[in-house]
Amino acid sequence: MKHEILVPDLPESVSDATLVAWHKQPGDSITKDETLVDLETDKVVLEVPAPATGVLKEIIKPDGATVTAGEVLAIMEEQAIAEPEHTETTTNASADIPLSPAVRRLIQENQLDPQKILGTGKHGRILKTDVLDYLEKQAQAEAKKSTEPSAIPTTQDIETPVYATSSPIRPEQRVPMTRLRAKIAERLLQAQQNAAMLTTFNEVNMQAVINLRQQYKQRFEQKHEVKLGFMSFFVKASIEALKRFPAINASIDGNDIIYHGYYDIGIAVSSPRGLIVPVIRDADQLDFAGIEKSIAEFGGKAKAGTISVDDLTGGTFTITNGGIFGSMLSTPILNPPQCAILGMHAIKERPVVENGEIVIRPIMYLALSYDHRLVDGKEAVQFLGTIKECLEAPAHLLLNI
Repeated sequence: MKHEILVPDLPESVSDATLVAWHKQPGDSITKDETLVDLETDKVVLEVPAPATGVLKEIIKPDGATVTAGEVLAIMEEQAIAEPEHTETTTNASADIPLSPAVRRLIQENQLDPQKILGTGKHGRILKTDVLDYLEKQAQAEAKKSTEPSAIPTTQDIETPVYATSSPIRPEQRVPMTRLRAKIAERLLQAQQNAAMLTTFNEVNMQAVINLRQQYKQRFEQKHEVKLGFMSFFVKASIEALKRFPAINASIDGNDIIYHGYYDIGIAVSSPRGLIVPVIRDADQLDFAGIEKSIAEFGGKAKAGTISVDDLTGGTFTITNGGIFGSMLSTPILNPPQCAILGMHAIKERPVVENGEIVIRPIMYLALSYDHRLVDGKEAVQFLGTIKECLEAPAHLLLNI
């Protein structure tokens, strides 16, 4: 029996997708639910699975093609394929247990050792979910070292092109922009062209937060199985400031202002595909542990490439952290249609004056970019002042005062 492999339904507001790569070629055997092809939209990468077990007969759409929902990608013929027998059931060694193309691709992309991954499939076979679980645990372990995501892509986030060898002295190569990178460029230009963007700055003494983390981080981690990072303090402080200044939690829709009665906080992070902003929904309803777990989960998804459209949709306010890479000061760009974004930076020991004396304190510079059409300078300054107040006296956050 022949089956048509179709483009799945695309996310809302997405009209088409780009065919990134086929993982099988005509004549190759395929198993049901095995990933055959990746489709890239301007939001996420969609994996198209095999509808049945059989043989791929014909590829209709080649790599790089632009496709729409319901289009035929390929033709396959259904037939039974015997699974190889294995006498060893307690090892995941790649030499003993076959890996599906989707699993092999994940392992190669993330440079993993298959022998370290516990397989839950038949005869100890490593499934795609096993690899994703392993990546998530890795991300959580990394989050214990630093849970603050970054908004600034590093050189590791960008694929290094193989330069043409025609001119070894002045090599260059023209490569097409990915859908996600093109969307990022579009939104950044939109933010600069359609908003009256201003940035105001302040500084915060992080000593109280550092002392609190140092005192309770071990007990917090033992109880909640996640590290107590800085980001949860900033999320909590931002929510308190947003409650006091609701215009900063609002957005502009044409000639209307939409005041949001909820707090969906976007956390800008770098992924191998570029900058993304997953959203912690109803963040005001979460405690510190809930926020840290959400951030760690997003970090794992970003690394594994499993961020969904729902994860990226919405948001009333965004926090971005360039400090993890050592950024001292920057002016973050708005994330439309939001009207404000908070920029965190590196914590550095700096001389400050306290009670008439010069002392050394761990200082972080904060930046708030905002749309001056909706937010006045006074509100922006007071908003940052509220965040400063909450962080320099964390009891405000813990006691809700």
